Amino acid sequence: MIQHTMIDSFDQPLPVAALGQCLAGIERAMLGTGTAQSVVARRHLPVPGEGAVPALIATEAPAAIVGVAVADAQAEAKGFTAPDLPEVLDRWQARRPYKVTWANSEPLI
Repeated sequence: MIQHTMIDSFDQPLPVAALGQCLAGIERAMLGTGTAQSVVARRHLPVPGEGAVPALIATEAPAAIVGVAVADAQAEAKGFTAPDLPEVLDRWQARRPYKVTWANSEPLI
């Protein structure tokens, strides 16, 4: 199993309701690929002092963490070619610009 962890860091303040809509759209799109075994999305919880670490883009503005579990690298690659996913990501990028970074690993828990 592969855990795909994505961090979305928005450029501007984002109302809680808008972030919730964005995360719900990403969750639906990822589950709709048929390759995701589970999808969990949450708001980043900032802690004092983390802004001093430049590699943590989640500290710059409102951010979200999305975890997607897939069976293997082939399933992950197939998921990224699903037609609904780019539409959701592009729509949110146009409305609320954000930066994305991600990492793939074996399950952490």
